[in-house]
Amino acid sequence: MPAAAEVVVPAAREAAESEAQPGLDSSDGPGAVHSGVPGPGPGVAEIVARAVARAMDEDDTQDLPNVAAPRRGTAVTEVPLHLPFRAASTVPLPERAPAAAPRPARPAPGRRVPRGDDRLREHRGPVLPGWVGVAVGGLALAGCTAVLWRAGILPAPLVAVFGAAPRAYQGLRAAHWPPLAFLGIVALVALGGLGRARTGHAWVLTLFGRYRGTVRRTGLTWVSPLLLRRRVDVRLRHWRSDPMPAVDSGGLALQVVVQVVWQVKDTARATLAVADHTEYLAEQVESAMARVLSQLPADAFHEDAPTLRDAEAVGDALTRMLAAETEAVGIEVFSAQPTRIEYAAEVAEAMRRRRVAAIDAKHRDAVLTSVVDAVDDTVHRLTSRGLVELDDYERKALVKDLTVAFYTGRTD
Repeated sequence: MPAAAEVVVPAAREAAESEAQPGLDSSDGPGAVHSGVPGPGPGVAEIVARAVARAMDEDDTQDLPNVAAPRRGTAVTEVPLHLPFRAASTVPLPERAPAAAPRPARPAPGRRVPRGDDRLREHRGPVLPGWVGVAVGGLALAGCTAVLWRAGILPAPLVAVFGAAPRAYQGLRAAHWPPLAFLGIVALVALGGLGRARTGHAWVLTLFGRYRGTVRRTGLTWVSPLLLRRRVDVRLRHWRSDPMPAVDSGGLALQVVVQVVWQVKDTARATLAVADHTEYLAEQVESAMARVLSQLPADAFHEDAPTLRDAEAVGDALTRMLAAETEAVGIEVFSAQPTRIEYAAEVAEAMRRRRVAAIDAKHRDAVLTSVVDAVDDTVHRLTSRGLVELDDYERKALVKDLTVAFYTGRTD
């Protein structure tokens, strides 16, 4: 404890000097002071020794200015805390290694909603009105007929029908083949691209596996015969499932029938983003139904709590979940409603008995509540109007008789 000693020494020296008053006699005697040093009183060394011992007895965790309590009649000088450690503070500390940057927390793994390919979106495909193909094809056939007529190949009766003069057969020369080939190809392309588009259906066009567009026009249309056409039903459709197995929040086996109203919104994704969009929808219905139904019990027999009997709430939750799952394949779900939720055959009988018991208990509780209210009202009226005066024993007997009478009459 050297620091504590250094702190206390100035205060002790000042106290010793204050004991020697100026103007005292320098003669030898009790209490006489010679050269500023007291006689029989405690000396400076003794005061310092006491202060050091007192400082060593105190806790080292206290502040330095409070190590030694000031003596009476002494002055205390506060020493800044950093002064005793100035020598240590001047020593350069070793450079610390930079702290490693915290690693980013990895997201917890979980189920992710599928996302569709942003590059695969429905857009209008190359299509022309059907009359354009008919007109071009007719002109090409007329040109072929004219070339054959000039070559003399057409029979005379057919030429006479059109009012032209028959020509002698001269055979097909080399000059006739190029126009015949060109006009034949034009007629083949013009007439081969004609198609009948029906209402409620669309054509998805692809060229060598690449999506080229969707045709939603109806009637006679012309589409390039080089494009592969896939017909897609875009009408509003509904699908009713077979009884599917599921479990509620309590693990009880259920049989559920779900009806889904849906429509193809994006024909490109419905055709190219999945192998079969109708089968995909059926699988997602079963998956979403299992997740929704496992969150609530099928019945709450003795408490008022949400159950699967609330078809509106269950249908809303199922619709939202199914719409999010099928958006990636271009399907828009309008409604997914469970039309039947019942227990499986192995637990149906036990649940039926439990439901009957719960209904009977609730009925008995309602009857008993009404009987008690009636008895209380009857006894209160009799006593408040002064019709009868009853002591405790008579009151209990009257309540018992009225309860039995009212309860028997209600249960009958």
